[in-house]
Amino acid sequence: MSSIVFDSSSSPADKNTFPMMSLREVVMFPRSIVPLFVGREASIKAIEQAIADYDKKIFLVTQRSPEKEKPGAEDLYLTGTVSKILQMLRLPDGTIKVLFEGLYRGRWNPDDEIESFDDEFPLVEVERVDDIQIEESEGEALVRAVHESLDEFGKANKKIASETILAISSIRSPGKLADSVMPHLKVDFNRKQEILEEGNPVKRLEAVYELLLGEIEIVSIEKRVKNRVKGQMEKNQREYYLNEQLKAINKEMGREDDPQAEAADLEAALDEKLMDEEAKERVLKEIKKLRQMAPSSAEYTVVRNYVDWVLDLPWKRYKETGIDIAEARKILDEDHYGLKKAKERILEYIAVQAIVQSIKGPILCFAGPPGVGKTSIARSIARAMDREFVRLSLGGVRDEAEIRGHRRTYVGALPGKIIQSMRRCEFSNPVICLDEVDKMSTDFRGDPSAALLEVLDPEQNSSFSDHYLDLDYDLSKVFFITTANNLHSIPLPLQDRMEIIELPGYLETEKMQIAKRFLLPKQVEEHGLKEDNLSVSDNAMTEIIRTYTREAGVRNLERELAKVCRKTAMKIVESGDKDKEYHVTCSNLNSVLGVHKYRYGSSEDKPLVGVATGLAYTQVGGEMLMVEVSLMPGKGKVVITGKLGDVMQESAQAALSYIRSRSDLFGLRPDFNENIDVHVHVPEGATPKDGPSAGITLCTAIASAVLNIPVRHDLAMTGEITLRGRVLPIGGLREKLLAAHRGLSKTVLIPQDNKKDLKEVPDEILKDLEIIPVENMDEVLSYALSGVTEEELFRGKDKITPIALGLVKEEFQNQAH
Repeated sequence: MSSIVFDSSSSPADKNTFPMMSLREVVMFPRSIVPLFVGREASIKAIEQAIADYDKKIFLVTQRSPEKEKPGAEDLYLTGTVSKILQMLRLPDGTIKVLFEGLYRGRWNPDDEIESFDDEFPLVEVERVDDIQIEESEGEALVRAVHESLDEFGKANKKIASETILAISSIRSPGKLADSVMPHLKVDFNRKQEILEEGNPVKRLEAVYELLLGEIEIVSIEKRVKNRVKGQMEKNQREYYLNEQLKAINKEMGREDDPQAEAADLEAALDEKLMDEEAKERVLKEIKKLRQMAPSSAEYTVVRNYVDWVLDLPWKRYKETGIDIAEARKILDEDHYGLKKAKERILEYIAVQAIVQSIKGPILCFAGPPGVGKTSIARSIARAMDREFVRLSLGGVRDEAEIRGHRRTYVGALPGKIIQSMRRCEFSNPVICLDEVDKMSTDFRGDPSAALLEVLDPEQNSSFSDHYLDLDYDLSKVFFITTANNLHSIPLPLQDRMEIIELPGYLETEKMQIAKRFLLPKQVEEHGLKEDNLSVSDNAMTEIIRTYTREAGVRNLERELAKVCRKTAMKIVESGDKDKEYHVTCSNLNSVLGVHKYRYGSSEDKPLVGVATGLAYTQVGGEMLMVEVSLMPGKGKVVITGKLGDVMQESAQAALSYIRSRSDLFGLRPDFNENIDVHVHVPEGATPKDGPSAGITLCTAIASAVLNIPVRHDLAMTGEITLRGRVLPIGGLREKLLAAHRGLSKTVLIPQDNKKDLKEVPDEILKDLEIIPVENMDEVLSYALSGVTEEELFRGKDKITPIALGLVKEEFQNQAH
């Protein structure tokens, strides 16, 4: 302390100079006897010095900050109490127990330079502080009130001896009475210090009286609480005794578990759940039923199963997840190559959640061919968001109760798959993947897709009601992801509730990257190979993709790579050298995988009459569609084969009608079709085909056969045709262009209205293809028919039509032959 000077020349004869000891959370009052345990070295030396040289007198002051081990002058109050050491006892642990008696108030000045006898504790000059003189009659009423309250306090608080109360009651001086009562009150030490520093005895006694009344009130409240607790304890003891008797009875009757104990455990578990009051009351009623039932009854099992189901659900328990867009983007890119739209949508949701903190879970539908990663990206989304992941397959589900559960009136009733999935989670905000949502069917038991309308509606699923639970459960924080191959089989109301993100088929370059980064390392690890055991050249990987697989996804590609790994594993086992390296190249690929399964490029090698190349969209992506037309003498019959659907057959009829309507421009007789039969065939007859997008392909093939003009073999086309020859827009343009690129087509005719969709097509596809938007069938024929311009095609009488069978007008018969 800067205000205290230490010097060994101090005289102990100065009676106003005392050793000073600081107290923590204790205030010493005059005329009070207090025992204290002293452990600080400086304090022990101060006490020893007081006993030796200062007639056992010491100055006790209180610290402002009790936590300080070595307080400075600024950390001590200025007013304290000069006390006398009555007794000192040394304890085995090195501390001492000292009994102090307060003598009188004192005040010290930190600015006074006091010499010190020792350099471990301060010696301070203490100025005695006496009470302000008052009239004897002043405060008499207050003294009496304090005496009465003290008697009441003594009766309520048994910790104060009756002799102490009697001794204090004989004090008539306000100041002495206040100092005597204050040590017995449980008050904060700062408040006690304020009372110690009060020089007016009447005011000091008023403050003590106020505190005394507060203590009396607290003691009375404590007494009431203790009596209430005691009564409750007696009740609990009585219940415990009776429960022990019940346990003994159940044991004698051969029952292993005590039903009452089970009910008590269920009630305790119910109290921990963050359920709505209505739900808690419902479950509590069921638990009360259990108390009154015999465990052997059938109803007991039903009720117990219901209660267990309710208590196993994570009611309003949400997982706090750290939101880091950069980390989420990294995880998504690690797990999947491409899929830009799906990744961007997930990152948008995470960004909004970071701002709003609370947002309803989105409902996304990933639609695309098999094997493009719909289910796996859902799992990656859960990992990126640090949430639990639950996959629920809906393929083949045809009962509404599979979604909403059965009512408890049925034997063996269970909740639906949604509640069952929530039971497997620890938190109420998982990512749930409803896989194959387009594979659900409907029968007499109901429509499960209609039951999903509530589950997948953000405005309704906050109070989802399962038939089994018959309670509202909040699904609004669940992140629902559905997957589908074909959107046409999903009802429109259900589609309206989902945000549909289409995942198209992969490009050849994308498949290459996926195979090198993900599929091949995965198969190498699964087959127990080392990374150095197997290498596949880029050319060999490209040949595998082109000639051994034909798919939009990568499942068959993974199977082929697995076959390569199996062949390698067999060679390693046969050779006995686990470190041997094997290289797969184009030269040895056939020996590993066998002959090619597919011919790369489906287009014809040369222009042919009556054969046109169309583009189709299937569940596995885009496909090349060859249309063949043959003319035969007949009576105007039209035969359509190849397992075509109604829409495609109607497109063929519309194409033929268009050609008949333009017969004059083509140089054909108006009744040319009456003497021939037209046979339209689309190969791969076992595969069902339907849709209007093959309209211009059918029309081109028929026109080529009728006019005997070959169709360009390097040209593919897609578009719907009308009777007037207009070309209408189609869907799945990206997948169809991928198929054209894979089939080595050079030119593709698309509807003019689909020109805007070219933005979705990768640049590497557009770079290799010549895309020509067309508005009508006349343009299509001018581009498609080999070696014929539009002027030559539609010049009417001047046209030379090299065709037999009497199709041309009579004036051209001789010229035609």
